Amino acid sequence: MPANDCPCGRTHARGQPLAFDDCCGRWLAQPAPDAESLMRSRYSAFVRGDAPYLQATWHPSTRPASLTLEPGLRWLGLQVRAHRVVDADHAEVEFVARSRPAGPGPAHRLHERSRFVREDGRWYYLDGDFPA
Repeated sequence: MPANDCPCGRTHARGQPLAFDDCCGRWLAQPAPDAESLMRSRYSAFVRGDAPYLQATWHPSTRPASLTLEPGLRWLGLQVRAHRVVDADHAEVEFVARSRPAGPGPAHRLHERSRFVREDGRWYYLDGDFPA
């Protein structure tokens, strides 16, 4: 992936990757417009090692006191499987994210159905479960 492509994998209508600044990068400075955009920006934050952004976009009721990212973890890709609007302030995003640890060992596959809530005009990651 070229350095300026967005890690989340979102593309233009013609299938060309979006640049980070035109995709997830803009949500670092302003609220994401929907839960899927927030989820994608959070994936990009994991790729870029941006723990402060992850903390800021995690709902205070479920946010851990601190967040330590695994050093050297390499993110391999994101597939958004579904985005479901529950109501005006609640949504779910199902995704699969793949990663590989820094040292020897197999790649990991994270399949999650994440729940999001909107408060005061901002979307937050609330929690998630792992479908079978």
